[in-house]
Amino acid sequence: MGCCSGRCTLIFLCTFQLVTALERQVFDFLGYQWAPILATFAHIVMVILGLFGTIQYRPRYIVVYAVWAAVWVTWNIFIICFYLEVGGLSKDSELLTFNLSRHRSWWREHGPGCQREEPAAGLRPPDGQALVPGIGCTLDHGYVEALHSALQILVALVSFVCACYVVSVFTEEEDSFDFIGGFDPYPLYHVTEKPSSLLFKQAFLPA
Repeated sequence: MGCCSGRCTLIFLCTFQLVTALERQVFDFLGYQWAPILATFAHIVMVILGLFGTIQYRPRYIVVYAVWAAVWVTWNIFIICFYLEVGGLSKDSELLTFNLSRHRSWWREHGPGCQREEPAAGLRPPDGQALVPGIGCTLDHGYVEALHSALQILVALVSFVCACYVVSVFTEEEDSFDFIGGFDPYPLYHVTEKPSSLLFKQAFLPA
């Protein structure tokens, strides 16, 4: 398969997904967003599996990756609904932190153009975690998170289509290889076995 094939395209998409997932994982760690951290970790594992399957011509691994791509799209749709407060969801809830932390998204205090204002000493929360949002932000943190998820959805959809194409190509190649006897372990032996045995019998026949 050439460099412009679907296989090379899928390798590029998986690599791009790894870079964006690692970037997102860093900011989720900074914001103590435990649910996105676990989901992104699973995503990284599945992308590595898909990348390995693409490089090593393993269509079953690519199928697993394609199924996960659909799950990943669903998860990011939920994240968009969460931060845009669709369907009764609230971005100020502690749903993504499993109620283990009072932190919110890291972009809430460090978004584009945000200026952080330190709370007074007597107004700090008991656990010492600052919950004061940034002031004068150019873009609200909910839109920043939604844009991150939208990018993930776009790349996952393209990767899903490309993965299905690569699986079909790999399957056709395996079927054609099997049809021409590619999986016969001793094709030449069976062809030459009969003539050699006939010559052996003829050599010992009585004159």
